[in-house]
Amino acid sequence: MADNNSSEKITDVKETMGQYLTFRVENGVYGVGIGYVKDIIRIQKITPVPHTDRYVKGIMNLRGTIVPVLDMRLRFGLPEEEYSDRTCVVVLEKDNMQIGTIVDEVQEVLKDVDENELQPPPKAGGGQGVPNRFVRAIGVSNDKVKQKLFLDIDKVFEARDF
Repeated sequence: MADNNSSEKITDVKETMGQYLTFRVENGVYGVGIGYVKDIIRIQKITPVPHTDRYVKGIMNLRGTIVPVLDMRLRFGLPEEEYSDRTCVVVLEKDNMQIGTIVDEVQEVLKDVDENELQPPPKAGGGQGVPNRFVRAIGVSNDKVKQKLFLDIDKVFEARDF
């Protein structure tokens, strides 16, 4: 039975290769591999946790699981803004750990993104005010930047206060 589960998981990973959920934070469009996306929900009650980094907004109860929540604006060093009706939480999962990321707006799922259209970020600066440490790749097509920055999930999950 365990073999069936592992086969299903491998199949799921293959089916999601080259697919990215894109979302907006301020004026930037960012993407994360769809395989990391557990859920997309509206903003709900977030319980603050004292003595955490400013970008850690607190914790929320997601169907019985306590999930830390961070604001991507603050994580990227951008100014805080009031949440709108388009603001939502993208719940990401990696290595059995879930984290809620508050984004300004979810945009679309990009399918069949060719890895050849992804270039490493430049050494200096990150473009659009986002430090390079969060950017895994920049989407380019026909030598033009697609204005999409693909995030390194490992870096997003790095935090002292989770």
